[in-house]
Amino acid sequence: MSVIRRETPVAPVSPPTASGRPVLLVTLDVPFAPGAAAFGVDSALEAGQPLVVVNAVESALLPCSTVLGYEYIPRPDVEASLRAPAELARSLGVAVERLRLCSPHPVAALLDLVAERRAGLLVFGPDPAFMRRRRFRRAAQAIQRRAPCLVWLSA
Repeated sequence: MSVIRRETPVAPVSPPTASGRPVLLVTLDVPFAPGAAAFGVDSALEAGQPLVVVNAVESALLPCSTVLGYEYIPRPDVEASLRAPAELARSLGVAVERLRLCSPHPVAALLDLVAERRAGLLVFGPDPAFMRRRRFRRAAQAIQRRAPCLVWLSA
């Protein structure tokens, strides 16, 4: 019997990404709720899947604003809220992608993205304190009814 001693620690190996079903961390143009970003990053890290940070924005796609590039002006608090989980996940070795969905119907566009990416988990994490209660409830209900994956809600 022989004993092998390692002088340098071995880096932990992530589970294989055979299914390739990313975790989507989503907000509706408001900062993330406390705990939502951490849950999304933890889920992606533990599952060994990429993290897609999505900001779904309601905007009228007018020809003039689209041509001139004025269709969306990011708010600093929302940008900071989107950047923090992306940087944390990237520092932990998780592949990260940030997307902005601009649509007159952001929830429908989000559900199309979920189906297109074949997401394994949708973390719906807008902070309800920054949204009208009815808007949050309607979006959450639509996502629960129509999302083809697991859903985590921030309320």
